[in-house]
Amino acid sequence: MVTDAGDMLLLDRQLCFRLYAASRAIQRQYRPILDRMGITYPQYLVLLALWQWEAEAPDTPRSIKDLGNRLTLDSGTMTPLIRRMEASGLVMKSAGETDARVWSVMLTMKGRALKAEATAVPETVTCMAGAQPLLADLPALMQQLDRLLVVLAEAE
Repeated sequence: MVTDAGDMLLLDRQLCFRLYAASRAIQRQYRPILDRMGITYPQYLVLLALWQWEAEAPDTPRSIKDLGNRLTLDSGTMTPLIRRMEASGLVMKSAGETDARVWSVMLTMKGRALKAEATAVPETVTCMAGAQPLLADLPALMQQLDRLLVVLAEAE
């Protein structure tokens, strides 16, 4: 029970801090693996989305805006991210056919080929993190985080 309003300002009582710290710790686990692949964590997330979309609808360009929405990233983050991925040959972007202001992005052969190397990433990270005992709880944790994301999105 909170006895003082100041208790609510304790760092250890902040959900936002725990989520932030956990996210940074997870990204640190990914870094050495992704470094060997020549990509950053945000680039990995872009590739995951594009690989999934390509499996669902091959050779269908997706708008950068749709990609940003899927990854919950704004255009100020997406534009330089896609630019760097294009420069490294992972994706190609093009102006939309019906509206030149709407940019689309597709995987290149290099971006597609990286998928084979990436298949081992999730298991490698899980083993490296020593998180094996937590795996049984992972579906419940992901479900709770999904609910939290919905609540937060509705509050915006």
